[in-house]
Amino acid sequence: MSIVVYINSNNGLAKSALEAVTYGNKLDGDVIAVTCGSADESVLSSLGDYGASKVLVDRSVNSNDSMQIANVLKTAVEATGAKTIIFSHDLIAKAVAPRLSVMLKAGLVSGAIDVPNGDTVQVNVFSGKAFGNVKISTDLKIISLLPNSFQPESGGSACPVEEFNGNAGEAKIRVIDSKKPEGDVPLPEAELVVSAGRGLKGPENWDMIEDLAVTLGAATACSRPVADIGWRPHHEHVGQTGVAIRPNLYIAAGISGAIQHLAGVNGSKVIVVVNTDEEAPFFKAADYGVVGDAFEVIPRLNEAIKKFKAAN
Repeated sequence: MSIVVYINSNNGLAKSALEAVTYGNKLDGDVIAVTCGSADESVLSSLGDYGASKVLVDRSVNSNDSMQIANVLKTAVEATGAKTIIFSHDLIAKAVAPRLSVMLKAGLVSGAIDVPNGDTVQVNVFSGKAFGNVKISTDLKIISLLPNSFQPESGGSACPVEEFNGNAGEAKIRVIDSKKPEGDVPLPEAELVVSAGRGLKGPENWDMIEDLAVTLGAATACSRPVADIGWRPHHEHVGQTGVAIRPNLYIAAGISGAIQHLAGVNGSKVIVVVNTDEEAPFFKAADYGVVGDAFEVIPRLNEAIKKFKAAN
């Protein structure tokens, strides 16, 4: 049985791509990675280390055109006889997977967090407050994997990369300009995140958040009001209407923890909250809470971590 895994290789191979290939490899089939664009062959061949048997690449496709990508995947599924198609649950998957589901008459489960048990896939429901089991009754199955649900597992070797004509059709989207979010690690893939809200009182006070992030090797994030008033860029906004993240550690300073914010971060393995208000809702979701002033707590925490790292 073949398994097709779509890989977004616009900016090299993100951690989420390696997670998706690892996930596909656990489904006990021949994993074929499919990608579009101009990614370097040596980079794509490294997917074999995570379980891909080969990579099919269509370099003629606008990698931002969801219809073209869906057409390429449809052609790949028909050519390989794949019964399962895997995506990482990102913006591309949200645009492409539903189109492909209609084209192939395939059942679709978005945001899977575990390997399927037969035809049943586990997902988060009610903004991460519970788990749901979704059964796919169709012959063809499409699953998008929630980032940071699986750790990439290497151990294979480089795989062949084959040029592929996916019959993409005419592009409907023309990209005039694109801007890559700042930071070394994309926020959805970060394992450590330091975030702050209006409790910091102004953008001029964000240095201490960035300093702590540098010390930890973490990404920075913010609450929606902070992004809306222009203190921080919108790509840092985490929450129900922003980016949903699942880091190993999420530190929140000066954020009250409204339900909309919690919906985007409650998949975090460990949540640390710093707030002067002991009644802040965030404390109910926190693994560790500090009732105190972020302007005092964060710099002292940063210094303590620096001393710990220096001693080890």
